Amino acid sequence: MRLPDGRFCPHYHIDRDRWREGPSRCNLLPPEDLPHWYEGLCASCPVPDILRANACPRMHLRLRLRYTFFWRRKFEVRAFCDLGGEVADPYVGCGRCHGPLEFVVADES
Repeated sequence: MRLPDGRFCPHYHIDRDRWREGPSRCNLLPPEDLPHWYEGLCASCPVPDILRANACPRMHLRLRLRYTFFWRRKFEVRAFCDLGGEVADPYVGCGRCHGPLEFVVADES
């Protein structure tokens, strides 16, 4: 579903019934963080950018809402791979699922 800032996120959901819009929610957040979440926080969420950069079906994301200096909210994302272990950089992936790409350039003849 489209976020308010225009990016696509599969974990964002709005209850729509004909002409009325109901409450929105983030399905990736744990239940204890949902009361502190609102739509405006989606603009700073890194999950849509991670999913656009790395679409590995074996990678699973966990999202938490943390408080920083002066009660500002910040998202903390952790990525895990089915083949084992935590992913250091979720934008790149674990490196075990997909090998390096090889490009073969044909002769001009």
